[in-house]
Amino acid sequence: MTEKARVRTGGRSARIQASVHAAVETLLAELSRSELTIPLIADRAGVTPSTIYRRWGDLAELLGDVAVQRLRPVSDPADTGSVPGDLEAWSIQFADEMSSVPGRTMLRDIFAGTTDSKNPSYCCSFTDLQLGVINRRAIDRGKPGFDVELFIDRVVAPILYRILFRELPPSTDYCRQLVSAAVPGHAEPVHAVTDA
Repeated sequence: MTEKARVRTGGRSARIQASVHAAVETLLAELSRSELTIPLIADRAGVTPSTIYRRWGDLAELLGDVAVQRLRPVSDPADTGSVPGDLEAWSIQFADEMSSVPGRTMLRDIFAGTTDSKNPSYCCSFTDLQLGVINRRAIDRGKPGFDVELFIDRVVAPILYRILFRELPPSTDYCRQLVSAAVPGHAEPVHAVTDA
């Protein structure tokens, strides 16, 4: 989505976005992706095709924007009572959701937009926010926090790499081992990460 579209979030603009997103979701349930067109979406949403072209530019960018909205977290991460437990639960859920068929489709849509698309960075911000919640919980409890960027590099990145490039779904054990290696004091140290 363009920066202009992100800025205009209220009123008529929000209603148009909601209508177009709903039309995309409905049409994706009825048709194959190859049958989806901007004129078809515009007709279903009750807007002109030029409205969609002005706001999103092309179909790939629109599908990426819809995927970003679907990836937006609807709740805080699970609170297990410990930082390692929270990170493990979050990582397992993240891997499970992203490696599902809908998750893979959303990831493809997010990265299929134009080279200047902001959609990937919006998804990164969702991850940052979720991990930030876990970090703040720890600090509020008087426990040491963790380096969010380092966790993304050591846990989130390998999970996404497997999903996107190896098409090898990360197992629960694999996620636990990544978290164990990335978070000091979590269980015993792991010397080699495998995918059992």
